[in-house]
Amino acid sequence: MWDRARACPPRRSAPRAPTSPVIPLSQSRSPAVELDQLARRFGRQWPLRAVSLRVDAGEGVALLGRNGSGKTTLLRILATTLRPTRGGGRVFGHDLRTAPEAIRERVGVLAHAPGLYADLTARENLLFAQRMYGAPSDERSVAALLERVGLVAHAHERVRIFSAGMTRRVALARLLLRPHDLLLLDEPFAAFDAEGIALLNEVLLEARARGAAVIVATHDPERAAIALDRMIRIEGGVLAEAAEPLHALQVAR
Repeated sequence: MWDRARACPPRRSAPRAPTSPVIPLSQSRSPAVELDQLARRFGRQWPLRAVSLRVDAGEGVALLGRNGSGKTTLLRILATTLRPTRGGGRVFGHDLRTAPEAIRERVGVLAHAPGLYADLTARENLLFAQRMYGAPSDERSVAALLERVGLVAHAHERVRIFSAGMTRRVALARLLLRPHDLLLLDEPFAAFDAEGIALLNEVLLEARARGAAVIVATHDPERAAIALDRMIRIEGGVLAEAAEPLHALQVAR
């Protein structure tokens, strides 16, 4: 799981952040995410300088950028595990700074690090996660999820012996323990084989069909082309729409 971090107040001598146009994905749906000139500083570095963005309910976005470009930082801010240094935003109308608990109730995260307990079995990890969500343990639903991600035969094995792909499947099952209105995924296709990629895209399409918004940070937009709408790239700490929509990549394949 991502650790919480506290933003340091910006120094007066900090450089002026450039402005960035708001990138709307649709004007006909209710907004899930609204960001206004959001910025984040680490020391003297500004991976996010002026991010303005709207993502609507039911939309799917691929977030692109080089290593260190701020993709993970942006996801962490949306998940409220990191505070912006400047600017702000809302998730389903809740302010990122003042209403983090309300946001967390509606957001599901699949981080690059799975955040599982290695000495627990796949089944035990999911049962523990249920209790952390405040729900009673439900062996039947856990078994069904493990079957869906292809791990029912490994339910009683400790996660520490799993391959990277199997560990990723347990993390995906944990994400599916309850529905979320916004899914944030950081390099989710990493370690998945072709079957796992198809499963993940299926999950994303199902989430969008019921109205959830999806934001995926990825280096491989072609794998996301089936389940997402368009690409947005972080360049110089601001967002720019990619010239080619994701469906064009899907057709090209």
